[in-house]
Order: sequence, then structure tokens, then C-alpha cells
Amino acid sequence: MNAPFPPGPQFNVVETIARQFIGKPRISNLNDMMDLLKPYDGIMYYKVGPFHIYFLWDPELVHEAVVEQAPNFGKGFIVQRSFGRLMGNGLFTSDGDFWKRQRKLMQPVFHSKRIESYAQTMVEHTERMLAQWGDKPLEINDEMMKLTLSIVTKVLFNADVSSDNDRIGDAMHALVEGLMNQSSGIVKIPAWLPTPNNLKETRAINTLDTVIQRIIAQRRASGEDTGDLLSMLLMARDEDDSAMSDKQLRDESVTLFIAGHETTAVTLTWAWYLLSQHPEVEAKLRAELAQVLDERTPTVHDHLPYADMIIKETMRLYPPVPLIPRTVMNDTVVGGYRFVKNGGALFAAYAAHRNERYFPESERFSPERWDDDFEKRIPRYAYFPFGGGPRVCIGNQFALMEARLILATMAQRYRLSLTPGQTIEPMSFVSLRPKFGIQMQAHVHQNVPAIAE
Repeated sequence: MNAPFPPGPQFNVVETIARQFIGKPRISNLNDMMDLLKPYDGIMYYKVGPFHIYFLWDPELVHEAVVEQAPNFGKGFIVQRSFGRLMGNGLFTSDGDFWKRQRKLMQPVFHSKRIESYAQTMVEHTERMLAQWGDKPLEINDEMMKLTLSIVTKVLFNADVSSDNDRIGDAMHALVEGLMNQSSGIVKIPAWLPTPNNLKETRAINTLDTVIQRIIAQRRASGEDTGDLLSMLLMARDEDDSAMSDKQLRDESVTLFIAGHETTAVTLTWAWYLLSQHPEVEAKLRAELAQVLDERTPTVHDHLPYADMIIKETMRLYPPVPLIPRTVMNDTVVGGYRFVKNGGALFAAYAAHRNERYFPESERFSPERWDDDFEKRIPRYAYFPFGGGPRVCIGNQFALMEARLILATMAQRYRLSLTPGQTIEPMSFVSLRPKFGIQMQAHVHQNVPAIAE
């Protein structure tokens, strides 16, 4: 292969690995990443020992990789080493024919008509949360995580794990921290090594497995078709009439359990942070809700274009997954550059969404930029909060509908202000959580519809 490698910096392998082991990886936050990418135009490459790492954020290069060369950019060992212990061989981590089979089996649950049937549950669970609020301080990311967790277990598993919410919330926080540590380093620390992080991760996985396996066991015992995803997976059959094993059910359930609430929760967290800093945007949202809804709760059929623009702009500034990981499955050439088999490819949505070429004043929160079909006037992969190509997020429409309904239901009744004196820092890698949380004060609006107790 005669193609050159992409441009990029030179790193010392000993120093890079040593920084990981002392807990100070070279890219420890998004500012570090942006500083590293800034000198380059849409693609950057570096090598540390035998490891080849590629960052891509130019729209044409991203399109070429994830669409035109999709088979050459799979999940592979790069994703498996970080997520395989938790998600097994689920839809997020699997490849090849097995992935195609699982995607086909799971597609029906995300059909538009089925998604619409979940809307009322989303609103009801949001109202249940708001009924406990009043005027009080709260940590908004925790609140959003608990809310979306309760929703995903109901609409995807038709189960209520409210009694386990605190344990599951703690487990999810520990797992995200563990995934971040593994994803940010070149060398994977073996799972059997009894480090504090590994022990914490093991306890978290055991907690999550206990809940998931209990739901699966209860459903198998009852034999009841409740119309949710788990029922469909239990009944699903391949062309040879084979069903999913318990292990497959567990892996897909854990995958959906995590992905089905994490991305929406962080999007809503950042939306409320941004609204607290831009009262003129919140006022415009409130005006839309008053005009469209009057004093009733939102439904899936309500047209709320400004709410949608707020969500799109939030995901531009704070994409739920700032770096989308892939493994280079075969030696190939993208954009005239050499990509080596088993290299790590990171599609940098966080950088792409801040490209001044497509998003003037890119650091400014401006929902109005999405008006007048703006998305159709920029390259397809200038904006990709849900990834793209054959492996685009299967639940993207579910997530967008959920975010819109929750945002509208909350904004009807509450204004949230930021507690002073905080450090607000996005935590890079995996999902884009606020590193130190976000403390906010809830303020009840007057003259709003009563909340159903």
C-alpha cells in the first residue's frame, strides 16, 4: 500500500502508557482533544508503539468511511475491549452476519407506530417525577438519568424497577467511569486484575445483571406476550426457527437498558444547562408551548418545531457520544490516506459539530440556526449525533421523541436556574456527562396544568 498516513503529532510510547497508568492520559478532557485536533483539517493520525489511532471529522471522509466503506470500519476489538465485558455480543458490539441477524430481529420494536405508542408513558413518568419536585435544589443529570431509566424499563421491558433505581444509578455511574478509563488509554488493564476500578466495575455489572436477569426470568416463567421488545425477542425466530439464547437476551437487554436511557438523559441535562444560560431561548420555548398546548400535556402528534431546534442545537454542542469508535477491519485507503488493519478510528462528532465552515459562531447556542431546512443545506456528515451508515443508532427516533416530550412537559411547569459557583465540564469519551454534575434550582411556573399524581 503506497498511500501515506494522515498528518499528525508524534508521541513517545513509554510516556503515553505511563500517563495512562498514573491516571493522567494524554487526552483527559475535550479541551485536550480539541487542542490536539486544531492544527489539522478533518483528519489526524498518530502511532504509539504498534497502535495506530485515527481521528476523522471532515464530512466527506466520515461519509466515505461509515457509508462507502462500512465493512472496513466495524466494531472489532477496539469496541469489544472497552464494552464487551458489559454488553457482551449485543447489537452495539457485534459485527458481521451475527450483527445483521440481531439488527433484523430488533428492528420491529423501533417502527414509527410502535414508538408513538410509547409517548404517553414518557409524559406520565415525567409528570410523576415533577410531582416530587416543588421549589428545591436538585442535581439535574441524576434526575434525568432516573427518569429515562424508568421510561426505558417500562416501554422496552414493560417492567418497573423503581425500587432499584438508586442501586442502578450508582452502577451506571461506576460503569461510565470504567468505560471512560478503558477508552481513554492505549493499553487495556486486564479485568482479572483486582484494581479499585475493576472491582467497582464488577460490582456494577453484577447489579445490572441481577435486575436484567430477573426481568428475563419473570417473562419466561409467565410466557406472557406484553408487546414490548423483550417479548418480541423471546418470540423471534431465525429462518431455521432457532430462538435467542439466554446469553443473547441478556446481552441485547443490557445494551438497550444502557443505550435506551443514557443518551437521552445527557441530552436533556445539557439542554437544561443551556436554557438556564439563555433565558431568551427558554422564553421562546415557553411561548411555543403556550400556543400549541395551551394547558394540556404534550402528545406525539404536537408540532413543536422550536423544541426540536433546541434539541438539535444541544446535540450539536454536546453530542451524546462525542467520539464514535470503530476498528479498521482491513487495510484500506480513505481520502487518499492509509488505514491499517486493527487501527482505531474515532469519528469526532464533537469536533465536526464545531466546524466554523458549516456552523458559523460554532460555540454559540443558537437553536434558530436549524430553521429553514438548515440541516439539508450542510453536508450529511457535518452533523452526526447518532452516527451514520448501516450502523446508525437504531433508536434515534425513539430518543428524539422522548427528548422532545420530556423537555416540553418539564418546561410547561418549571424553570431551572444554575446554582452559582460550579465548574461545568463535559466528561469526554463514552457518553458526554457533566464531570462534576450540574446543580440547579427548580422554580415552579404559575398557571400550568395540574400534574397527575
